[in-house]
Amino acid sequence: MKNNFSQQSKDYARIEKAIQFLGENFQDQPSLQEVAQKLKMSEFHFQRLFQRWAGISPKKFLQYLTKEYAKALLKDSNILEVSYASGLSGPSRLHDLFINYEAMTPGEYKQKAKGLIIDYGFHPTPFGECFIASTQRGLCQLSFIDKLDKRKYLDDFKKSWKNAQFNLDQEKTAGFVRKIFAPQSSRKESLHLIGKGTNFQIKVWEALLRIPTGGLSTYQTIAKSIGHPRAVRAVGTAIGNNPVAYLIPCHRVIRGSGHLGGYRWGIARKRAILAREAAINCDLS
Repeated sequence: MKNNFSQQSKDYARIEKAIQFLGENFQDQPSLQEVAQKLKMSEFHFQRLFQRWAGISPKKFLQYLTKEYAKALLKDSNILEVSYASGLSGPSRLHDLFINYEAMTPGEYKQKAKGLIIDYGFHPTPFGECFIASTQRGLCQLSFIDKLDKRKYLDDFKKSWKNAQFNLDQEKTAGFVRKIFAPQSSRKESLHLIGKGTNFQIKVWEALLRIPTGGLSTYQTIAKSIGHPRAVRAVGTAIGNNPVAYLIPCHRVIRGSGHLGGYRWGIARKRAILAREAAINCDLS
């Protein structure tokens, strides 16, 4: 089955505006008709848009956006403890990928990627356009860039892997995108990630991989899980520097109060990803 990521990416642009509007006016609890009017759509076409993108109705989808839902999920889930018991490389129910994570050695880190060949590409996804890059040893970057200057982003990325060789390869990187965002085509496959960061950052990113699809954790819980219970702010900074969006699920970390906190790629996108994951996870239950 062909995956229409271009259409989903276009749909997401409108979905994000709707979520942004709802977030800004949550106290007024706007109706679906009001949201549709904001997007200059009829309520009927707004329903169709949501159904096509999320697979569920707007009313059902919006239930997953509430603070109350997030707090209930935190209360009912003993996430990290269960995940530690099952091991780091357990499969995600969302995309059925076995995620294998490897950190660069201190020597490799110091050499600034000398000898690495990095293939990269730009692709549409269900959450907007992404930049994706991989080395011979695994995926090293996944970012949502639809609101960024692509040339500047690429220049900054190359500076962060100063001594690597770079190769634009749309075909190869498209394979990664299909594997990540099209679960039905990726059964029982594995995906390797290669991390470049400090020891503390690597520990935080590894802890994020233990949060299951449809689950949530808090900054405090992550800090405790890596043996630094007082380093909540540092954990937040490490999460904000996560180089591999979606796969290393920094979007699943929220505040203990149920508020979503921040997100490197936009709070509306964080809401959208969490709600879509919740909907898929509920459907699989």
